Amino acid sequence: MSVIEARTSEIAELGQQLRVDAVRASARAGSGHPTSSMSAADLMAALLAGHLHYDFEHPHLPGNDRLVFSKGHASPLLYAMLHAAGVIDEEHLLTYRRLGSDLEGHPTPRLPWVDVATGSLGQGLPIGVGMALGARLTGSPARVWVLCGDGEIAEGSVWEAFAAADDFGLGNLCAIIDVNRLGQTGPTRYGWDTTKYAAQIGSFGWQVIEIDGHDPAQIDRAYAQAEAENSRPTAILARTKKGKGVAAAEDKEGLHGKPLDEAEKAVVELGGVRDARVQVKGPRSSEPLPARPAQPVTLPSFPVGTSAATRDGFGAALEALGEANPNVVVVDGEVADSTRTAEFAKAFPNRFFECYIAEQQMIGTAVGLQTQGWIPYASTFAAFLTRAQDFLRMAAISGADLRVVGSHAGVSIGQDGPSQMGLEDLAMMRLLWRSVVLYPCDANQCAQLTATMAELPGISYLRTTRAETPVIYRSDEQFPVGGSRTLVSSPHDKVTIVAAGITVSESLTAAERLADEGIPVRVIDAYSVKPLDAATIRQAAADTGRLLTVEDHWPVGGLGDAVLEAVAGQVPDMRYTKLAVRGMPGSAGTKEQLANAGIDAAAIIRAAQRLVP
Repeated sequence: MSVIEARTSEIAELGQQLRVDAVRASARAGSGHPTSSMSAADLMAALLAGHLHYDFEHPHLPGNDRLVFSKGHASPLLYAMLHAAGVIDEEHLLTYRRLGSDLEGHPTPRLPWVDVATGSLGQGLPIGVGMALGARLTGSPARVWVLCGDGEIAEGSVWEAFAAADDFGLGNLCAIIDVNRLGQTGPTRYGWDTTKYAAQIGSFGWQVIEIDGHDPAQIDRAYAQAEAENSRPTAILARTKKGKGVAAAEDKEGLHGKPLDEAEKAVVELGGVRDARVQVKGPRSSEPLPARPAQPVTLPSFPVGTSAATRDGFGAALEALGEANPNVVVVDGEVADSTRTAEFAKAFPNRFFECYIAEQQMIGTAVGLQTQGWIPYASTFAAFLTRAQDFLRMAAISGADLRVVGSHAGVSIGQDGPSQMGLEDLAMMRLLWRSVVLYPCDANQCAQLTATMAELPGISYLRTTRAETPVIYRSDEQFPVGGSRTLVSSPHDKVTIVAAGITVSESLTAAERLADEGIPVRVIDAYSVKPLDAATIRQAAADTGRLLTVEDHWPVGGLGDAVLEAVAGQVPDMRYTKLAVRGMPGSAGTKEQLANAGIDAAAIIRAAQRLVP
């Protein structure tokens, strides 16, 4: 037997072992996606046995390749690979989908060899772009391999990734597309017509290789060709059959997401249970990450008594943070002049990544970058973050560390009208698992919170404002997450006003006028919307018996609801009013918008007067 014949025989045999283990794990669980795993088994066998460079004992080495299962439903195949690599045993493999097992229905980073959670289709390749970008920025020779299904190629986010990977020149990225023809309910858009896929993907500047995905020799050559290409990304279009190797399942509709009937017979048909171990190649480099120590940051200072937009505080602080911390990177959605990330881009062009008007790719890039040890800030208009909500949801499942900044929030942006107004962003970001939501009212507070975010785990969100607001805090004041500031207070207060962002200055103006009328009020700046300073707000509500919240946001899910959750059942006989944007806004100036929405100083005064008997 020649060397080539021995090699192809090894891949074919390993492919069968992976199929058998996928069938067995799904059968034991009584659920899963064995047929989707079987179609890609030869592809993953060839990768594992000859082209993936990875130290399973040290999964975070910078020289390790990265493998992302964008078609996360093929998780039995991934777990079969881990079994073949010797990092999980037989007993562990057969805990698939059981309560308490880390072999979940779709992969998550509960496993140390899984960088990101997958399962919501169309996200693996955008994240792979960020991983490849991060590896290149680090100077690592590692490559990023992303297993995609042909069904998910219909997702727009995948095409955002094709465009971004070409724009960034990611020769270290390879998309392995399992073209098995069948989706969940029937055939995919183009079936086995890889020529059509090739024409489309190739037009984005990718190297495209069409192969028989069950021919070990073709697969092996395709991977070698991908590794030889360093200037542009590679897409391998592999024609495969769902359920490959079992006659009753091969290329059959109606079996998606179901364990095989008569799984034991299927195992026999596949040649029986094997227990071979694969010697995976080591990292492409043993060099450690270069030291990138951070220095103390010197934040900008805005004079008290002047006015500045909080987005200006963010932009200036971000530039200062970039100077102090070489780990900070920024991704923006082609609005850098408005979000104020443009100054960072000028100062640190190699750490700024323009994602253009592709918010899903923007968040995907940030998720990928943080897996490589970078500290990403992702910024666009608050309204446009809604397009990336599913990426943020999955990032939370991944346990990703992201700093997300939404500018132009609320009606206060003025004349651009409702399409540009982020009015649902607080609700959207509050609902994310373990998220932090910050809403500063002045530029110095915003600068401090921008720097604080660099140290926060999980997903943190900073809401910034287009309009200028009065600077009321000194630049050296600290604003801990979970805190608040009581700006006006007396033992005789009759109403507590809780505000954040642009409504803080409106509340202070209202408090002055109410005091002149003999109605002393307490004003709390709840800059930390999540976690909320519940203790301070409860005490204030108990002291005054009347609570008024005011926010530049829809009435559902924002500051008012956060406050209500904190005081519900805690303060007997409390009277409560929530001021928020309740009507669809149009085009008008900032002051007109606040007045029309009923959240300006005059509206706050009227609401407070109604609360006081």
